[in-house]
Amino acid sequence: MTDTDGTILVAVGNVETAERLLDTAIEIATERSYDILLTYVVEVTPQIPLSQGDTLLGEDDEAVLEHAAEIVESAGVDVERRIRYARDTATGIVGAAEEYGTDVVLMGWRGRPPRRNIVLGSYLDVVLRNAPCDVLVKRIRTAQSDEIDAVLVPVAAGPHNQLAAETAGAIARYHDASVTLMHVLPEDATDADRESGETLLDRAESVVGDVSVERKLPESDHVAGRIADETSDHDLTIVGASERSLLRRKLLGTVSEAVGRNAAGTAMIAQRHASKASRENSL
Repeated sequence: MTDTDGTILVAVGNVETAERLLDTAIEIATERSYDILLTYVVEVTPQIPLSQGDTLLGEDDEAVLEHAAEIVESAGVDVERRIRYARDTATGIVGAAEEYGTDVVLMGWRGRPPRRNIVLGSYLDVVLRNAPCDVLVKRIRTAQSDEIDAVLVPVAAGPHNQLAAETAGAIARYHDASVTLMHVLPEDATDADRESGETLLDRAESVVGDVSVERKLPESDHVAGRIADETSDHDLTIVGASERSLLRRKLLGTVSEAVGRNAAGTAMIAQRHASKASRENSL
């Protein structure tokens, strides 16, 4: 890879999802002086040796990767392309992240209804569990405007909220957008609850950086629902993964997954890698 400050691995699957993911990758890469590693995984059945995986590669597959690279290059961001042959998509993505020492993996998610023992999606769950770096999962479902004027960051305690705030700051600076930081208090909030909420917002604001910031401390006993209501006034919502791993089935229906699934506009879930979380003062 080139001599930049870091690398974002973008898992490329098809033209539609690639273009939506590359918008975000380019925004972050531009603000952080990162380069972008495009990775296309070819799944090789057990009957075929991995060394012969190239026999499964079609012209359409290569065209998707080429088109994605052209988009990144036209934005002035350094880009590398890699085709990986693996038994499954998740193994290919994790393997690429490990081999190339990437800082962030960015993947797309269609926000489909959950299935038994699957939180976001079969390969997404595996990557979240095993990726050696931070992970951003962008829901790709609704039509998206090219312009982002308002970004919402629900703020709570936990190691993943710092990544959400960092990402929001980078995207907001790219678009000259505002960021709303919101922490939902219980309806019977005490003075201590409010003080704690203000502290969380202070920390998040320091991480977001030099962008226009609005702070909110609404009260509600239905946290995910209150946040979902707020998303309708924002172009993008970035929520940190819940304190418990996204891979645990217990998470289903809790705040981060519910917001990511039900946000009115574009949404992302941010998961900080454990090694980074242990070195940082989490929000």
